[in-house]
Amino acid sequence: MTPLTEHPGYPEDPASPDSPAPAIRIVIADDETLIREALEAILSLQADIDVVAVAASGTEAIVQIERHRPDVAVLDLLMPGADGIEVAAAISDSSRSSHSSQRTLQETKCLILTSHARPGYLKRALAAGVRGFVPKTTPAARLTEIIRRLHAGQRYVDPELSAEAIAAGDSPLTPREADVLELAADGAPVEEIARRAHLSPGTVRNYLSAAALKLSAPNRHAAAEIARSKGWI
Repeated sequence: MTPLTEHPGYPEDPASPDSPAPAIRIVIADDETLIREALEAILSLQADIDVVAVAASGTEAIVQIERHRPDVAVLDLLMPGADGIEVAAAISDSSRSSHSSQRTLQETKCLILTSHARPGYLKRALAAGVRGFVPKTTPAARLTEIIRRLHAGQRYVDPELSAEAIAAGDSPLTPREADVLELAADGAPVEEIARRAHLSPGTVRNYLSAAALKLSAPNRHAAAEIARSKGWI
C-alpha cells in the first residue's frame, strides 16, 4: 500500500513545515536615487524579501503603501511631500478609519532610516506608530535582520539613538506652538502663518512668543533653529 504522505492524489499541505513562508513584502521610500536603488538591490537579494514598490517622496510612499499593503515600509526620515514620520502617521490614521475586511494598513510596520539623528525625531516617530528607527550607517545584514524582526511583531530602535533621545528630554513646546513655529521656520510672515494655521495674527504672535521664551531664544527665527536642531519641529 502506498503511504498516505506519498499518495499522488493528496495536495501539499499549505501549513506543512516544509512549505516556504510567504516573502516579506516591502515598500521603499527615499528621495535620493542612489540610496533608494541601493536599498532595493540589497533587499532584493534576500530570498524571503520581496520589494513590491519604491517611491521618491513621502506623498508617493503613501500611495504605494495604500496600493500594495506591504508588510514593512522602509522610509527615509526627510523626504519631499511628507517626511517618514508623517507617512507613518498617515498609515496609522488610515487604519483607524478603515472598516474594510481586507488587509489593513495597520499591518504595515514602518521602519525609519535616517542620517538626521536628532533626539526629537525619534520621539515623534514612536508617537506616530513607527516600529523601527535606525541610522543609514546600519550594515546591510543588520538591516535585513531588523526588517525580519519588525515583520515578526517586534520593535527595534538603535541603542545610541535611544540613549540620545532619553538624555535630550522632552520638547517643552505644546503641539500648537510646535506647529506654528514650524510654519515660521522658513521665514513666513505672521499673516501667512495665521492663514495656514487658521488662527488670528494675534494668536500666532502669542504662540511664537511663548515658544521663544521656552527655548530661551531672542526671536522666533532663533527659536525655530533651536527646535529644528533638536528634532522638535
